[in-house]
Amino acid sequence: MAVDLHTHSSYSDGTARPEEVVAAAVGRGLTALALTDHDTLDGIAEAGRAAEDAGLPFVPGVELSVGWNARAVHLLAYWIEPGPGPLQDRLAEIQQGREARNVQIVEALDALGFDITMEEIRAIAGDGVVGRPHFAVALMQRNAVASISEAFDRYLAKGRPAYRPRKRLSAAEAVALARRSGGVTSVAHPHTVADDASAFEAAFSGFAALGITGVECYYVEYAPETRRKLVSIARNAGLVPTGGSDYHGGNKPGIEVGIGRGDLVVPDEVLGELAAARPV
Repeated sequence: MAVDLHTHSSYSDGTARPEEVVAAAVGRGLTALALTDHDTLDGIAEAGRAAEDAGLPFVPGVELSVGWNARAVHLLAYWIEPGPGPLQDRLAEIQQGREARNVQIVEALDALGFDITMEEIRAIAGDGVVGRPHFAVALMQRNAVASISEAFDRYLAKGRPAYRPRKRLSAAEAVALARRSGGVTSVAHPHTVADDASAFEAAFSGFAALGITGVECYYVEYAPETRRKLVSIARNAGLVPTGGSDYHGGNKPGIEVGIGRGDLVVPDEVLGELAAARPV
């Protein structure tokens, strides 16, 4: 049986409502689902109710962009419930930093000749936390680019003319806050920090030393052989090999809940391993 521990809803940069993500997981016969929107827990209650009604075990989560070795790493924090708490309270500060960065992106795009306003971006985002994919949609609507990936490649990715950095927690601080909030953490899509076996080994050892519990080895964009190699490296480092589809609905076409592009299977036993590592 399989689980999906990395999904996004319209509360961040996905296009499906939380209950729709849950329905997709139920339809795939998954044994558990995590919702991990960027920097927000706003969709957790909605997803949790839908999952309870469907009898699907549900893990409340959030995806954070954190600083690690002078690089940005995406960290998935699991079992983070809405409401007051050490990590939860810092999310408001993170969102404020994101909002300031978004204004800077609007200014950068304006300098490039694109008449884009924050009001327009907020309308595209709807209930969600505004992120760079929403700017990509605005560029697509102007026929400036043909896809979200092209928008990032030309304008929004790091090193591109409209990219602007934002304030981040350090990885160590995020891990500590998550544990104080009753959760555990896993590094998402680790290819962003390593690109060969020796680099993965060094990075995974570093993650374990920080107290991170898992690393995303069963990832949608990895070939099966890459997944197997990463699982081995993770086990050797004492990390739980986690995984998920990174589902974003229409913002990442061709990726479906639970199965990614059709060949993704995240073994359900990894969820039990993560749960066993939760602070008591």
